[in-house]
Amino acid sequence: MQEKEQEIIRVINKIRPYIQRDGGDVEFVKFADGCVSVRMLGACSDCLMQDSTIREGVELILKDEVEGVDEVVVVE
Repeated sequence: MQEKEQEIIRVINKIRPYIQRDGGDVEFVKFADGCVSVRMLGACSDCLMQDSTIREGVELILKDEVEGVDEVVVVE
């Protein structure tokens, strides 16, 4: 695993407890060309607030803490 991916996973693991409090979870899938792909699990998989959680939470934190992250997308 690349060093950048390990850094992304470290940050996601910091965020996960907050998402898990609401019955959901987030899982790292891959990183390519500045784009982090994640999978939303549990209550987050079909939540109406999923886009907000990703854009206003996960994406902002990853962009702030991991150089080279431009966006976060949800994959199935």
